[in-house]
Amino acid sequence: MRIEKDSLGQRELPADVLYGINTVRALENFPLTGRTIATLPGFVAAMAMVKEAAARANREIGALSTDRAEAIIKACREIHAGKHDAHLVVDVLEGSGGTSCNMNVNEVVANLAARLAGKPAGDYAFVHPNEHVNLGQSTNDVVPTAMKLAVFRVLEGASLALMGLADGFSEKKKEHAETLRLGRTCLQDAVPMLLGQTFGGYQAVIQRHAKHLEDLCRRLLTVPLGGTAVGTGLNSRPGYKQAVFRHLSVLVGHEVKPTADAFDGMQNLDTCARLSAELRNSANSLWKIANDLIVLSSGPGGGGIGEIALPAVQVGSSIMPGKVNPVIPMAVCQAAFAICGNDAAIAMACQQGLLEINHYELLIADRLIDSITLLQRSATIFLERCVRSLTANEERSWQNLLASSALATALVPELGYAPVASTVRAALDEHRPFLDVAVERGLLRREDVSSAMRRAAVEPPGASG
Repeated sequence: MRIEKDSLGQRELPADVLYGINTVRALENFPLTGRTIATLPGFVAAMAMVKEAAARANREIGALSTDRAEAIIKACREIHAGKHDAHLVVDVLEGSGGTSCNMNVNEVVANLAARLAGKPAGDYAFVHPNEHVNLGQSTNDVVPTAMKLAVFRVLEGASLALMGLADGFSEKKKEHAETLRLGRTCLQDAVPMLLGQTFGGYQAVIQRHAKHLEDLCRRLLTVPLGGTAVGTGLNSRPGYKQAVFRHLSVLVGHEVKPTADAFDGMQNLDTCARLSAELRNSANSLWKIANDLIVLSSGPGGGGIGEIALPAVQVGSSIMPGKVNPVIPMAVCQAAFAICGNDAAIAMACQQGLLEINHYELLIADRLIDSITLLQRSATIFLERCVRSLTANEERSWQNLLASSALATALVPELGYAPVASTVRAALDEHRPFLDVAVERGLLRREDVSSAMRRAAVEPPGASG
């Protein structure tokens, strides 16, 4: 065992752990989720990159000796590689505004550096967690910077997953470019349309969300690093800020920029709130599409619509033989529910920053990464386990069309609204198909029904202009 002291007293630590007293106090104070910062995808790696960039910048401007800088850089590389996750143990919802998280990383880096110097953990004479690892930094600029970099990495995969799903619907659009179906509004019979048009609508909205996420992704590379505690840059040396951004950009592989106004950058996380809202919007669109597929595949007998068939990926009931449920669309809906809940938490956390900083960054990071992961995975299983293999029941679609009054609207320009409305009403009163009554009244010939349906489903030239 070893003893470490701080201004509040002392604590006993196991001799072999790489963290220090600040981390021990956080473990005592914040036993909340049972998940450590090492479980947040990309977050610890981003913290290590920030610490390495700072060490390189401080060495460049003469604020840090070469041997200390090299030790810090080597330690950061090992942390980035995931070699010391077992020592990055602070809870993801630590309530110290990120200080416990920052100090956990600082202490692990310092103790790794002590090992390199042949010293035991807890001997900070060579590299001190605050004086050397944290040189020119503050929790208040380091944690939001690392948070944004981690979210940036995870978000790239979500955009790609959405584009893949959009491509899947594009293929279905081509496959069913000639398949007629009954368009419905307010769950009531409306007008003829093509199944390919339905899938094209899904493709378009998903592509739009992917593009919005790509745009927001780039904004995450504007960070408050160099602002230190509140934006003044206090305790960083001249030339540090320019150097740290140059080194960080190299490590990240993209240009990382400082916020135009350092105080704005320290105070506000509206970029994260905006991203969360777009994740919610994206999830809501997938939710709507999933619900559509549930409805269109309903039945398939017993009065359901049954115009499409979803792939049977598992048995649907423990008691009803042969039953198959739309489990993939339902899973997509559940992911959307969770993302909506995350967005509510993120919105509150972004709004609740006080004065010069926002001290809820770790909650925001945790919920953002969860939303991104859920969106990416739900889009992926939607494509792979549902959309690619869904099929159309063209005969059922045609019979539903014939049984409806869908063609009525297309007849209005030629015959007038009143005669057509009268025919629709008569069909309803007599419980007969509209087309039977329309043919009987001489409004159209039965042999013209198919071509009339197709003409009604295809947008007239110039209609969209």
